[in-house]
Amino acid sequence: MEVLSHRGLWESAEEKNAMTAFARSFDLGFGTETDLRDHEGEIVIAHDMPKGNEPRLSDVLKLMAGRNLMLALNIKADGLSAKVKEILEAHGHTSYFVFDMSLPDLVRQLADGLTAFTGLSDLQPNPPLIDECDGVWLDCFRSDWYGPGLIDGLIGRGKRVCIVSSDLHRRDTALQWSIIKTAKCIDSRQLYLCTDAPLAARDYFGGE
Repeated sequence: MEVLSHRGLWESAEEKNAMTAFARSFDLGFGTETDLRDHEGEIVIAHDMPKGNEPRLSDVLKLMAGRNLMLALNIKADGLSAKVKEILEAHGHTSYFVFDMSLPDLVRQLADGLTAFTGLSDLQPNPPLIDECDGVWLDCFRSDWYGPGLIDGLIGRGKRVCIVSSDLHRRDTALQWSIIKTAKCIDSRQLYLCTDAPLAARDYFGGE
């Protein structure tokens, strides 16, 4: 399993989605999840509405310096797929997936040839377009609702799976991480965990 930092490896809330947090994450070998929006014709890193001082996606790719670490790109606005794909290709970055988009935009992103993950969660039990998508963003908004069999089953179907760690929903990770660790596919390179505590996760799972 590969561990991804959530909005970079940040040490204070102010560092979330900041270049300092991305640099720390990449230098320690962690890929990252981050948020994309558009601002004045640029694709920028922003969870909320951009103010104009946010890093650009191209800045993050330059910082990665060809390391091609995994990027989980949460696209927060519709209609960005062609531009996002253009930027990724310009930097030769192939290790990525987009997720958490509206259904009409998911259709467009698949048509544009982006690597897309569909959503599966306690609030969305029927993942749209799962057969067309490369993988699944497996979330747990209100509870640790699934067992290892679901994870193994998705991997067995040929899907990559990125698990949202329960700390992103302000819950303790002990139960969820113990469930994940019993999955037969725990050592699969098709499995990812997105967390605010990547160093602790790497120690716990003994993976990358």
